[in-house]
Amino acid sequence: MAKILLVGTETALLEGLMQTLAAVGHNTEIAGSVSDALRRESRELPLVTVVDRALAIGDPLTIHLPVARGGALVLYHHGAAGLEGATPSALQRSVLAELALPLERHRLLAIIQHVEDRVRSTGRDRMPTPPEHPRHT
Repeated sequence: MAKILLVGTETALLEGLMQTLAAVGHNTEIAGSVSDALRRESRELPLVTVVDRALAIGDPLTIHLPVARGGALVLYHHGAAGLEGATPSALQRSVLAELALPLERHRLLAIIQHVEDRVRSTGRDRMPTPPEHPRHT
């Protein structure tokens, strides 16, 4: 299944999401901030990165969060406080969806499934074959 990166400070919410995602077979990782997510030690790129909207609009490095080929960035908010401030246009163009979690956790699962299916159907789940080495004569 997919590698999912959760970025936020609401520990209880992230732990609950992690359990929900693990129950359907996804491998999840948690980072407390955008900079922590950029410095994480795992070299496997997440298929979907789910970021707290308040952290995302406060950190211009959010658009540089790596995702796997064909992957997606999803923002979430928790309560009305997470909706303050406008989302920068560069970030809006990079985001597949904005969710109210934990209420829309089933929508998150559907989005992840859609991204997995899209990656599989376009062949982006396979590594490109390196060109053959020319023969030296």
